[in-house]
Amino acid sequence: MSFSRACRRLAAVTAGATALTLGLALPALAHVTINPSSAQQGGFTKVAFRVPNERDDASTTKLEVIFPSDHPLAFVSVKPVPGWDVKVVEGKLPKPVTTEYGELTEAVTRVTWSGGKIAPGQFQEFEVSMGALPTDTDRLTFPAVQTYSGGEVVRWDDEPTTDGSEPEHPAPVLTLTPAAEDASPTTAPSSSAVPSAAVAAPSVAPAASSQGEDGTARLLGGAGLVLGLAGVAIGALGLRRGRAS
Repeated sequence: MSFSRACRRLAAVTAGATALTLGLALPALAHVTINPSSAQQGGFTKVAFRVPNERDDASTTKLEVIFPSDHPLAFVSVKPVPGWDVKVVEGKLPKPVTTEYGELTEAVTRVTWSGGKIAPGQFQEFEVSMGALPTDTDRLTFPAVQTYSGGEVVRWDDEPTTDGSEPEHPAPVLTLTPAAEDASPTTAPSSSAVPSAAVAAPSVAPAASSQGEDGTARLLGGAGLVLGLAGVAIGALGLRRGRAS
């Protein structure tokens, strides 16, 4: 076999292996996910179920998301998506669950979006607000069912593996993290930073004192002027009497 023929065969084998690898990897990348993928325990959150279309010859026409019954959520609301109908289903829980809002015997068990279309090469996000999130688990799993226009149904319901590898059809998982500790009380600002009432209030006493002193000076000045005029008058009268004598 010539060297050039061997090179061509090697290139063909490499190309085939690459195509096979990509073909196996792409479906794993294009699964239904939940975004953001984490939230704090005990709080409320808004998430979006992101649905890509994996098929080249069909559109996604329906998505069904199953909510956990072992850790039910007391409050669930959905954001309308133009062109899609949404149905929120509540059901009786297998076992009542006690929460800070009371005992739950019923809760949302599934949400279904239908009537719209996710064309090939496109994706759609379906937003949900929910809470309060449980504090006794580190994750919530939301199995999803994706239906295509050709009748194909894909179930994304595989639980996470223990070895960290990704299963063939992973279910959307919301990781729950411990809530942040309450911040310490804010230290009161020092008196130099925030004026106290005494410092902030304008001083009135000096102004009153200066007004009193000014009035006294005017009174004394007026009295002196009167006394001076009286003295002049008396002096003039005495002078006249002296001439008359």
